[in-house]
Amino acid sequence: MATFKFELVSPERLILSVDADQVDLPGSEGDFGVLAGHAPFLTTLKTGIITVRTGGVSSRIYVRGGFADVNAAGLSVLAEKAVPESEFEPTVAAAEFVVAETVLAEAKTEEAKDDAVAALDQIKTAVAALA
Repeated sequence: MATFKFELVSPERLILSVDADQVDLPGSEGDFGVLAGHAPFLTTLKTGIITVRTGGVSSRIYVRGGFADVNAAGLSVLAEKAVPESEFEPTVAAAEFVVAETVLAEAKTEEAKDDAVAALDQIKTAVAALA
């Protein structure tokens, strides 16, 4: 299978840089997968799980927001927050819930409240997927 360069960066550090077979991402307009030779595009990400397949091995990474850029050089993801499954501990999940609940509590409009509830649901789904 053909591979492509995949890099995932968070504000804290470079999380992953590999030649991947396939990467599945939680796009804000719907989940999508990237293979070698994918058409170029740029999209935002919602909270969820990125699954990276390399040489028959899969790894999962929790992300909260960000951007995905598919181009001729490969796939680059700039995530607001990214935590590999091996580092995703109960304290990380608890902190993510606190962030989402704070945003919900501070929401002033119905639209902002709806967005905050959706974000909280996304976190619950992602955390459950890693449990």
